[in-house]
Amino acid sequence: MAKSLLRAAFMVSAVSLIPAATAGIAAADMTINRDIERFVSVYERVKGDYVDKVTDEQLIKGAIDGMLASLDPHSSYLDARDFKQMQITTDGNYGGLGLVVSMEDGAVKVVAPQEDSPAAKMGIKSGDFITHIDGKLLYGGTLDEAVDQMRGKPGTDIRLTIVRPGRDKPFDVTVTRQIIEIKPVKWEIKDGVGIININGFSKQTGQMTRAAVVAIEKALGRKPTGYVIDLRSNPGGLLDQAVEVSDVFLNRVEVVSQRGRDKRDIERFFAQPGDFAAGLPIVVLVDSGSASAAEIVAGALQDHHRGLVMGERTFGKGSVQTLIQLDEASALRLTTARYYTPSGRSVQEGGIEPDIIVPQLSDPDYKSRPRFREADLSRHLINEAKVDNSVLEADDKSDPRFSATAEELKAKGISDFQLDYAVKTVSRLSKTQVAATGSGRKGSR
Repeated sequence: MAKSLLRAAFMVSAVSLIPAATAGIAAADMTINRDIERFVSVYERVKGDYVDKVTDEQLIKGAIDGMLASLDPHSSYLDARDFKQMQITTDGNYGGLGLVVSMEDGAVKVVAPQEDSPAAKMGIKSGDFITHIDGKLLYGGTLDEAVDQMRGKPGTDIRLTIVRPGRDKPFDVTVTRQIIEIKPVKWEIKDGVGIININGFSKQTGQMTRAAVVAIEKALGRKPTGYVIDLRSNPGGLLDQAVEVSDVFLNRVEVVSQRGRDKRDIERFFAQPGDFAAGLPIVVLVDSGSASAAEIVAGALQDHHRGLVMGERTFGKGSVQTLIQLDEASALRLTTARYYTPSGRSVQEGGIEPDIIVPQLSDPDYKSRPRFREADLSRHLINEAKVDNSVLEADDKSDPRFSATAEELKAKGISDFQLDYAVKTVSRLSKTQVAATGSGRKGSR
């Protein structure tokens, strides 16, 4: 009886897709019916003959997951558990390690460690693969299962086995779980320069960025020399927060546009009047872990010549995912559009190329460490514009200006070369601005 109802439901769904009885549509109807018949046959065979008992829920969820996984790396089905995870990501906290992870060819891959998290403090890096947890092999399991094992009671230890590209052998890292509070914005002052570190785009990121500007001025008792906006290892987040952050530094200009399947369907997002940073010099720091919303901010400030983008080429995720509610306990996260910078560039695959390429010389392995980007993901969306491969390889070329070793920098007290270089660049830009305007305080243009 259940099989008959399942078959009937699929057949009704298929017929509902056919709007009129033309010869061409009738042929399409037959093709759809054959495909659905094939699916139902596989479903029934698995349900009846698989070596272990499986539930209808398992098979239906697996079918949905498989359908979405065949499209692109970012479309997915969200069940009740996934909803909870999304809420944690946007505005919550949890007991865990502070890792953003993905599944690649059956293996758990580190997208980025959250700054100041237990994982980051123990040296886990973007691009690492986690093969075992407490000696138990992870390969072949689901990402949810891996995440559940990594989360747990604060204060408890977990042993991760790491495979790092470029290292000959796997190695173990023991990490102590802590309460991970998602603080998307932090700030500090160095040599009169305000440093705003944005590590994610959750619900409060725009508001907290504006608050950071105010706090920096209050701490100094005056306006800073300028700002470094640190977007390194920022995996992205909410589109509206990328617009809000850009709005802090831009005045009445386009921030980003998104275009769906119909190329005439273009939605544009604009900055409101007023540059909250008063036209002070800005350097935007990015690397291969800067993705999505982080690329929107970097691209907007670069296109409007409001900030100098520095570091490494970004990740290259130029797609927009829309959350579509299915019922009270599930939703569909579907790629519905590509986004474009104000000048009309798509960053899909290619990413944002820095105005000045600055390697992280503080990392002794920076030359050999592989960079993983959108173009490395299976079934990633293809950039409709032709990508210049010579540009994509530019950040692999050495620059004679950057010849210091990690040991030499450490001896000078420099633990983060990119940040140090960015701060000095802001100071130089400020002197140039003062010389050109007489005050350096005349707005954003």
